[in-house]
Amino acid sequence: MTDPVAEVVSLLKPSPSISKLVTGGGQWLVERTELGSPFYCAVVEGHCRMTITGREPMLLTAGDFVLVPEIFSFTMSSLEPPPRGALAQRLETSPGVFRLGDPEAPAEIKAMVGHCAFGSDDKALLVSLLPEVIHVQGEERLMMLVGMINDETSADRTAREMVLHRLLEVLLIEALRSTASAAAPPGLLRGMADPLLAPTLRRIHADPGRSMTVETLARDAAMSRSTFFDRFRREVGVPPMEYATGWRMALAKEFLRDDVATAEIAQRVGYGSASAFSVAFNRHVGMPPGAYSRKGAVA
Repeated sequence: MTDPVAEVVSLLKPSPSISKLVTGGGQWLVERTELGSPFYCAVVEGHCRMTITGREPMLLTAGDFVLVPEIFSFTMSSLEPPPRGALAQRLETSPGVFRLGDPEAPAEIKAMVGHCAFGSDDKALLVSLLPEVIHVQGEERLMMLVGMINDETSADRTAREMVLHRLLEVLLIEALRSTASAAAPPGLLRGMADPLLAPTLRRIHADPGRSMTVETLARDAAMSRSTFFDRFRREVGVPPMEYATGWRMALAKEFLRDDVATAEIAQRVGYGSASAFSVAFNRHVGMPPGAYSRKGAVA
């Protein structure tokens, strides 16, 4: 059976950008305000404070891993940050190794941090299915994966880019696995943790070409239409047919980039004809399939 989480990560097309080892001592603070770059941090030793705009500060200690799939403005600092406006001290002591704060003070934090990029045209849709912030404690596999990414980034080995892409995919899946529970915020992970909705999500992903309505999905889930609709929207965060259509169009874009014929795509993603698919695609994407294909060819 298809695994929706693995499919979402694969379609996101994660690629590495920056990976570095950071230590800090004394009073220090780094602030990031640019948006759009996924960020992760694994604390190897010590502690620090992380504050994401609109959220309560988080105390990070050794063994903590944080992933923000769609970055918000945030700060990371010593437990007692310097006064606002103080000049940040940041020194690159060797390639990919940075020191924050007073270089003479004892190190109070050692962490591996990284940024990556999502290559998908549908990253907004796909990221919306994931938690805004993932905070995991004591998962040794995550720490090992971040260490491998950091090591691979600093080396110049054969097939380096391919290895980094694969490691990053595994890191994302491992982080999502660690938070897949009913306590997750509304989205794909919470839906997959619901024993009544998980089979429906798997079916939507496994066979997007089959005929689907709220009624047929509810019947397959052995629920009334209204109960199923309300439960799906509450747990996944969007109505069932909006989810199904979004997934179908994400796949359709991928097929168009691979030069699959429009009629075949229509069949694969559940439309009775090429014209019906074209109308739906134009409504969802804002341009007809042919124009989207040409745009991809130029890009």
